Amino acid sequence: MIRWVFTIFIALIVFSALLPWLEKLGIGRLPGDLRFKLFGRVFSLPFASTILLSLAVLLIARFLK
Repeated sequence: MIRWVFTIFIALIVFSALLPWLEKLGIGRLPGDLRFKLFGRVFSLPFASTILLSLAVLLIARFLK
């Protein structure tokens, strides 16, 4: 269980780092992605985009298997 929590945590960090580049493709602005401003900083919680990218990776992995 700890391994999955760690994996999800790392995936969210990587996704957050790539978010400015991915926003140009429309990812990060889907319904279900939360974005709010707090203390002058913009925080993003890309729930829908993370699910979409996870499904894409899963499908690619299934087809390459």
